[in-house]
Parts: sequence; structure tokens; C-alpha cells
Amino acid sequence: MINKKLTLTALFLLSGALALVSAQTRWSPQKAKAWYQQQPWLTGCNYLPVTAINQLEMWQAETFDTATIDKELALAESIGFNTLRVFLHDKLWQQDAPGFIKRIDIFLRICAKHGIRPMLVFFDSCWDPFPETGKQRQPQPGLHNSGWVQSPGALLLTDPAKYNQLKQYVKGIIRAFKNDKRILCWDMWNEPDNTNDNSYRDKEPASKVAIVNRLLPQVFDWARSEEPVQPLTSGVWTWWKNGWDKDSSKNQTATERIQLQQSDIITFHCYNDSAIFHKQLKALLAYGRPVICTEYMARGEKNTVITIMPIAKQYKTGMINWGFADGKEQTKYPWDSWQKRYTADPPLWHHILFKADYTPYKEEEIDLIRKMTGKK
Repeated sequence: MINKKLTLTALFLLSGALALVSAQTRWSPQKAKAWYQQQPWLTGCNYLPVTAINQLEMWQAETFDTATIDKELALAESIGFNTLRVFLHDKLWQQDAPGFIKRIDIFLRICAKHGIRPMLVFFDSCWDPFPETGKQRQPQPGLHNSGWVQSPGALLLTDPAKYNQLKQYVKGIIRAFKNDKRILCWDMWNEPDNTNDNSYRDKEPASKVAIVNRLLPQVFDWARSEEPVQPLTSGVWTWWKNGWDKDSSKNQTATERIQLQQSDIITFHCYNDSAIFHKQLKALLAYGRPVICTEYMARGEKNTVITIMPIAKQYKTGMINWGFADGKEQTKYPWDSWQKRYTADPPLWHHILFKADYTPYKEEEIDLIRKMTGKK
């Protein structure tokens, strides 16, 4: 009798362990393809309202500007955009988790009103490594992304004793929205191994990349443990420099290998010309999973709506450009504004589709987007 009970107990524990393993399994290529076949051709932008300088100012209760968001998403809908890439922040969870969830729900309601299903981003290694909640600083004139902040910041990233805060943030957000069809997918970490060499290099942890590479697989595991119906991803962004052959894994960085091995759907960034974009896209499609470009459009690099978007549509590759309207983020200025400050508008805007008054920066770009999306 004792042995029988022990056997039943062992089987119960084993079944629980197997269920946990199953819950944390990456989607098969077949499942990812079946999911993607149900999607329209995905088009949109990395979105921040003009009234916010960064993720914190977008989401904090005092500056959560639903009127501006609603107006801007109506404009996005009018040109055929059906998705947005939107950044969250771990400090918002630590500051006010219930309020943060409530504001995400409000944002999703506005998105749904305009036929938009966003991709939500948990972590980001770009720009200022010392985020603080509360009132955010004003933009520095002429400077690209003068107020954007990393998540997690350097102090938390280098303190494993506090990683439970990050775990609770990821699990808590996904638990709240894991069955929510208003969300397209989850982007676990933006440019994880970005060391911001041209901006905050001297303020970055010396071992940042090694730390991120240990933490990133855990982040995927935390998310998968909640069994979301939406796919997970993290976009490669320097992979094109190391060759086009998907089998040349020896040319990939450790971070890129983690991203490509963990992602349910493949996402990538490309700010290069159409020839490089085409090569990169075909190499990534060879992995046999859906592919979405989650950052593009750098006009000075010959990477534009007009040169890139038609290529993507041939392959039904989702396209998400950087920037919507000219606001506090100031990404009309090029990256080199960190080396030479601009005292007037650049001769060619780097990112951004619309001016501050919501008229198109380039009419021909908006016309092409409408043509590509079928919006009259």
C-alpha cells in the first residue's frame, strides 16, 4: 500500500513537472506559422505619444495622456497601421503595479477602438542607464532620444539579489494579459547587448553583455511559465554584420544565439539600404518561422518607407518603423546628434512620419503606406 501511494505521488509530481516543462516550451515552427497565417500584413510604428519623453512619462498616472493617444492612434488607423511597438518599464510595476495594469488596459481599449493590436516590450538596453520614476526631465534641444531610459537600469541589472523584482514584473504583466487577444505579441528585450557606445558608454556596467546573456533566457522562462497565448520574441539587431547564412552560427554573438533559439517568432532591426535589408530578410526567413522587422527607417542611410516597405510586402513580413509624430523624443535628429548638436531641424529627418501638427513629413511616404495597406 505504501509503495502504491509512493508510486502515485511520484507520478503526480512527474506529471506536474512535465506540465511545467510543456508550459515553458518554445513554439514549434508549425505553431508559429499557423499563428502568423491568422494575422493581416502587420504594419505600424514604434510608438510614443508626442507629450512623453520616454516610457515612464507615457505610462505614469500623472502624465498618462489618453486624449493625445486616442488622437494619434486615430491618425495611425487612417493610414492603415494595425500594430504598434510600445515599451513598458519595470519601475512602473515597482511604483504602482495595479495602476500600471489598469493603464495598460485603458491603452489596449484605445488600440482596439482603432483596430490596432500592439506588441509590448518588457526590457530595453538603450540610452540612459539610470532611470528614475516621477517627473521626467525636459528634452535637450537638438538631441536624439535625450530622455529615453533603460529597463532594467544599471543598478538593478548588476544586483542579482533584486532579480525577483524583474521576475514579478514579467510574470505579473503576462498573468494579467496572457489570454488577451488585443495584444499581438511580447517583445522580451530590445537590443539586449547594446552598450550605447556613442552616448552613455562610460556609464555602462563593464560586464553588461555577460550579465544580459545570463538573464535573458530566464526572462523568456518567466514569461513562458505563465503560458501566454501570444508569441514571445527578442529582435536581433547587429546580426547582419556577421554574414547572411543562417547555418553560420559561429558568426553569431552569444546574445543573438539566445534570441534566435528562444523566440517563437523572429524579429529584427534594419536601418540599412534595400539590398542589405533584402539579404537579411531572406536569411532570417530560412529559419522557417514568421519574421517581423520591428525597427526600420533611417532616411540618411537610404532606409525609407519607399525603399523598404514594398520588399517586405512581397514576403508578408511585418514592418514597424521607428517613430510616429515629432514630439519630446526628438528622433527626427540623427544618432550623430550625440557627437554634434543640431541647432535647427536636420536637412533630412532621421525617423518620424508626421510633423508636430500631424501633417506628413513626406506626403509620398504616407501615400505609399496607404497604398500598401489598402487605406484610401
